[in-house]
Amino acid sequence: MDIESDKDYNSAIVVRSQSTYDKEDRRYPLWLESSAECWNRGLIPLSFCCPDTSDHDIDEWSDAAAEGDSKLALAIYKKISRYSTTIENFNIPFLSLPPGTPKETALDVFINMNTSSVKLSSYDIIVAQYEAKTSESLHDQVAELEAAVPRLVSYRGAENLLLDIAALSEDRPPTQASYHRLDSLHLSERFEELTAGAAFAVKVLEDESIFDSDRLPTIAVLPVLGALEPHVPRGGDERGNAISLIRAYLWRSFTTGRYESAAATRALQDLRGLIAALGGGTNTAPIFDENTYHLPQPEEVVRARWPKSRQTLARAILCASIRRGAFDLADGTRATSDNIITREYHHIFPDAYLKQEGNLKSDEIDRALNCSLITWVTNRRIGAKPPLAYLKERIELASLGEDEVRRRLESHIIPWDEFADSSREGVADSYRRFLEARSTLIAEYFTELCHGREPNT
Repeated sequence: MDIESDKDYNSAIVVRSQSTYDKEDRRYPLWLESSAECWNRGLIPLSFCCPDTSDHDIDEWSDAAAEGDSKLALAIYKKISRYSTTIENFNIPFLSLPPGTPKETALDVFINMNTSSVKLSSYDIIVAQYEAKTSESLHDQVAELEAAVPRLVSYRGAENLLLDIAALSEDRPPTQASYHRLDSLHLSERFEELTAGAAFAVKVLEDESIFDSDRLPTIAVLPVLGALEPHVPRGGDERGNAISLIRAYLWRSFTTGRYESAAATRALQDLRGLIAALGGGTNTAPIFDENTYHLPQPEEVVRARWPKSRQTLARAILCASIRRGAFDLADGTRATSDNIITREYHHIFPDAYLKQEGNLKSDEIDRALNCSLITWVTNRRIGAKPPLAYLKERIELASLGEDEVRRRLESHIIPWDEFADSSREGVADSYRRFLEARSTLIAEYFTELCHGREPNT
């Protein structure tokens, strides 16, 4: 250690392990036998930090390390003594628990008491238990899961989803308490099933054109979909009916407030009902109770905030337009998993236009209904142009004419008439009429999806 620069007594101390070997009755590396060589490398023997180390041993090593420099020898002696005293006087807190304390309680206490610079999480504890019982690396298996389902990381960390699906599959809510009750051997045996569940969850979302976590209205559906996979029929009419049921569940979770609180408990309740329905029984999933979780009406759709927020309904509105196709207004490309992250949130009625010409405030402008997802190039070209001016420009430049431009607009569930006639009246009135018309279309689209049907438009 550099004694001149080491002024901070609270700086981190690194313990280094040096491997050795014997050759011709000598221990190598040779520098380990030299106090001066060890000191030059910034090292002191760890044994000197033991509280029962004698002052004579420290003094003797310090003299040898200083090679005749008495001032340096004294400084080395003081440094080693300081470390020894620090360790000797260090208080190690502990909490004694009764022998019958449940494992999950003991683990929670351990995690909460752990105040080291690198705190252990529940997942760290589970990893240690898993590897101790199975002699396998859970980290390696999670890496295998990510390799088998590469799109999974677009939605959630593989390790968390793995534990959530496992907990739900054992009829427990996906919580930390449930994680601690998982049987490591059982978890290892079911790894292929859990991987299949994760793959199924991703496929369901992609089939509904939900491509990443930034657009996903609620993450609570992922483990439910994964835990459902073993109960879904493999083919025929039965599978088609199951997919319709799952679609209805998915969009109800997006458009109602079902998972805005107590999501873990409610996910388990809904899973039980869905499993019963898939097995030919009665669907008892509470999410399907429309008296409690009613489907959104146009007036609610109008009030939904800008979809970059975490508001479930706001994101659901954007997801509906992506599902419809969301073809770019200029180049005609469809929104896909490959290009979704490069697209930009665009004000259909430009922000500056509504503020300057319509005297509207941000909370009226930044609505989910006033948003479409388009390429950044198109977004730059539109700028603050009024809707009608931009629409005429697109029709003039599109080689396929007005019908193609109409198709692109309608692929965002944007009403053509209200958009095309936006200059017929005052800007504010025109904008509100557009919101009302689009909210009706979106609400109708939601109704079809929430009943498991494929919308006609």
